[in-house]
Amino acid sequence: MFQDHAVLQRDRPVAVWGRAPGGAEVTVSLGQAQVQAVADATGVWRAHLPPTPAGGPYVLTARSGGSTQTLSDIMVGDVWLCSGQSNMEYPLRQVTNAETEVANAHDEGLRLFLVGRSSLPQPSPATGPVGQWRLTTPATARDFSAACYFMGRDLRQAQGVPVGLIAASWGGSIIEDWLSRKTLTDLGGAEDALEALSAYARSPEEGEAMWRDFTLAWWNDNDPGSRQGWNRERFDDRDWAPIPAEGAWETTVPALLAFDGVVWMRNTVQLTAAQARQAATLELGPVDDVDTTWINGRNIGGQQGWDTPRTYTIPAGALKAGRNVVALGVLDTNGGGGAWGPASGKRIVFADGSTVSLGDGWRYKVSAQVAALRSLPRTPWIGGSGLTTLYNGMIAPLGAYGLKGAAWYQGESNAGDAAGYSRLLPALFADWRARFENPDLQMLVVQLANYGPAATQPADSLWAALRESQRLAVAADPHAGLALAIDIGDRYDIHPTNKQEVGRRLALEALRLAGQSTVASPQPVAVERGADGVHVRYAAGTALTLYGFHRPVGFELCDADGACRFVDATLAGDQVILPAARPSDVKVRLCWADSPICNLYGPQNLPATPFEAPIV
Repeated sequence: MFQDHAVLQRDRPVAVWGRAPGGAEVTVSLGQAQVQAVADATGVWRAHLPPTPAGGPYVLTARSGGSTQTLSDIMVGDVWLCSGQSNMEYPLRQVTNAETEVANAHDEGLRLFLVGRSSLPQPSPATGPVGQWRLTTPATARDFSAACYFMGRDLRQAQGVPVGLIAASWGGSIIEDWLSRKTLTDLGGAEDALEALSAYARSPEEGEAMWRDFTLAWWNDNDPGSRQGWNRERFDDRDWAPIPAEGAWETTVPALLAFDGVVWMRNTVQLTAAQARQAATLELGPVDDVDTTWINGRNIGGQQGWDTPRTYTIPAGALKAGRNVVALGVLDTNGGGGAWGPASGKRIVFADGSTVSLGDGWRYKVSAQVAALRSLPRTPWIGGSGLTTLYNGMIAPLGAYGLKGAAWYQGESNAGDAAGYSRLLPALFADWRARFENPDLQMLVVQLANYGPAATQPADSLWAALRESQRLAVAADPHAGLALAIDIGDRYDIHPTNKQEVGRRLALEALRLAGQSTVASPQPVAVERGADGVHVRYAAGTALTLYGFHRPVGFELCDADGACRFVDATLAGDQVILPAARPSDVKVRLCWADSPICNLYGPQNLPATPFEAPIV
């Protein structure tokens, strides 16, 4: 982390560390400040520079005996970690107006550090650079996180101090993969997976065998198709429907347009005796999300990861001359679904180099919807969808580097489990504050953007439920902020290109937490029953505005049985009144849908926060 052009965190003691001969005295200096440390028996030393105001450039020097290491062009300012999945990873070169934004990326006071992708089953004792500090130029910024860059750019303009941005993201990743093992252990519920992960760290073969036993038990316990023998060689599947050999089932099979759950797929292939005797592998391409794969009634593998290509070794004796049956159960948890890779990538490859195609002839049958399943299995060492591997590979190597805060844009891959996310997100806050030794570390959360079908009637929404878990986690934390994206997404594209506004809203939250602004998306402070209806009260004096209509839209009233209905609303100063309330109504929702239409706004074009709240 300590390199030329680095940015150190201002106004806090700064941890600096390195290696020297065991027992050696080390002197560290920054400008006029100088501190000493002693290397331990393993050669590791650590010192703390005193709090330093924003400024620079400085020279950072470490001396021990006759050896000196000197780093130049060191700035002191605010350092931010930006992390999450693909919307945080999304590069500047792909945003709206990208050509102009990239061309204008010139700022020597804004430093960029891109952490390379790394997934590890346990933290590595090896030391070495995980990225490189660079000045902001068109060449360095074009592949950097756009949301992170725009946040940093806006903070530079507002505060005028150096800013260092550390980007560490992984597209499609789940929050569990960004947590430390200790935190996951303390949360509980993942004991089997963590045990398999430990076994995998010792020996991949041991871990894979342990996980295969665990997942097979899960399929037998949860999946009706497994219990009914849909994986068997001798099974009558003549009434199963055909399914294309490539493309996600939500885009190629009308009957599976919005289906999440388990679907079984089967195919047959004719082999010669010479082929059946050879060593062989089965290639299926990527499968979204989890598969269990069988040949002639024999399990040959299973993995998790929507974009992970499946290649399985076929055990000796599993193939035979004549008819062979390939069967796979596919569990999809959110969007896409199926063995979506090219048809040409589905085949059996023999030791002599010959192949037999599985590019057509597939049939399918639905086994179970995702809501009926329990404890969805995730291979714990698969980067992005495992447990703690991204923490080990991309967060732990940063050490206790001094940070002002972290910006977190993730949640799409956890949208099916809002209840679990409500435990995991606060755990991430605590985990990273401990990791970076800063109990006041600011945590900025981008709430999920609008994406998916528009709603004509009130309905449950997995995305809305996860947004609510994000809102509540932030509201319960005095050092956390929420940046809304409910109005700047794209219902047809999970990767909206307007990252400029995401960055602006993140910067506004950072300024608010620093006491330099009071601007925020309006949130209700009370939901009360009155003589003229239900009153949704916002903070006194909140300047609420309506766009596109003279009344707020998107409000719902719900009864105790969970039946909700859209209702008319009127804006009265800093509150919204719902006059159509019934005595049986128990809660209010606003913008509760995957892609809601919202027209209630506060200052600086910030939308009112979607919410669900009881009526008191």
